[in-house]
Amino acid sequence: MKSTFKDKVAVVTGAGSGIGAAVSRRLAGQGVEVVVGDVDRGAADRVVREVRDDGGKAHAFTVDVGDPEAVEALVGFAVRQCGALHLAVNNAGIAGLRKTTADYPIDDWRRLVDINLNGVFYCMKFEIPAILAAGGGAIVNMSSILGSVGLPTASAYTAAKHAVVGLTKAAAMEYARMGIRINAVGPGWIDTPLLAEQWENAPRRMLALQPMGRQGTPEEVAALVCFLLSDEASFIAGSYHLVDGAYTAH
Repeated sequence: MKSTFKDKVAVVTGAGSGIGAAVSRRLAGQGVEVVVGDVDRGAADRVVREVRDDGGKAHAFTVDVGDPEAVEALVGFAVRQCGALHLAVNNAGIAGLRKTTADYPIDDWRRLVDINLNGVFYCMKFEIPAILAAGGGAIVNMSSILGSVGLPTASAYTAAKHAVVGLTKAAAMEYARMGIRINAVGPGWIDTPLLAEQWENAPRRMLALQPMGRQGTPEEVAALVCFLLSDEASFIAGSYHLVDGAYTAH
């Protein structure tokens, strides 16, 4: 893909591992200055070192996206450190408990929704003014295949990821004429730390549901994310794009 990212600055949350790390590396490889945000500072620092070792520009920032003040500080850091903000990937999330709906603990429900849904809202609330100030740009919100289908014992995660798709569509319509394109991506069973334990415990069952017979890779998701952020996706906004190896085609 031709680079359209000259002199751009991006914030990526949940960037210390998995999809967020792959997105950070790919963006940096195309010339983007990346702020690597993660609740685990050590993980963020590792990604920054990888980027810098490959000749890219990156900075680590510790952030819990469930805390709006921390998110505001993240965006403020990006603008102060890098001079502007043009791109954002709101990727941070947790898997949460696997419980039936009536048995789901209220505190655990609230924590998952605060990170997986409210965290996306908090990020956009502070990213959008900064991106507008820079003259426009693009945002990708990380949903899931569970943004379009359900999964028993995952009601909180499913509800939050469905809501991320709706939030994305509403925001995309609000800011399309102002120069910000906002889209959502729905990864399927991707080989990340978030899903490693679930995959290890039930490989045959999960493989049976995968038409391709394998997990996806973070790099395969990152390729789509970076395309959606690029000028080559200039007429794509308010959309929800699956990366699932035909899982939801059942």
